[in-house]
Amino acid sequence: MTLQTVTWMSAFLCLAQVCSMPMPCQLQGQLVRITHNLLRDMVHLLNYFWGHFPLECLQENVFVPFPATTFATSGAMKEYLQPDPKAIYETLKNIDTLFGADDLPTKWDQRKLENFQNIVYRQIEESKCVSYYANTDRLTVYLWTEGLKTYFGNIAAVLKEKNFSYCAWEVVRQELLYSLQFILEHNSDTFIQHYQSLY
Repeated sequence: MTLQTVTWMSAFLCLAQVCSMPMPCQLQGQLVRITHNLLRDMVHLLNYFWGHFPLECLQENVFVPFPATTFATSGAMKEYLQPDPKAIYETLKNIDTLFGADDLPTKWDQRKLENFQNIVYRQIEESKCVSYYANTDRLTVYLWTEGLKTYFGNIAAVLKEKNFSYCAWEVVRQELLYSLQFILEHNSDTFIQHYQSLY
């Protein structure tokens, strides 16, 4: 009986130790790359202009300027636009919100679309605590927050204005490909931001 009690107590203490260990908080470049590739490949490339935009939608193509200069970390604005981890996290949250719509295109590969949504959600969950870390000054946070708010607001406006049509979603897909490509190009392939959770 004593041995059983000691065994249970040991197991409980080990479990308590594991649960109290700091959890890593991370943004993984590999997942951003997979997200980008799924978004790129969820269409059949026949009849696409330059491989990314459908010929049938060329007249409805709209350019939404990406806020690259407001996307930088503090002190790096002019020399090197390395996206702030918090800005990447907010970008992923905005992408998740856009793709939470009920009227996503049926012409897209539904399996790839579902994988895309799942990986975006996974990235958000795994990097949630990024918002508590990283020493970003308030002005920088304000600049990219407003820049991203305007950018994603304009993308949502295009969708609404064009009644969530297939071509409107192609504009969204094109813009998000550019955004994810920007993040990937301004970080190394092994881009992983680690923070220690307070929990």
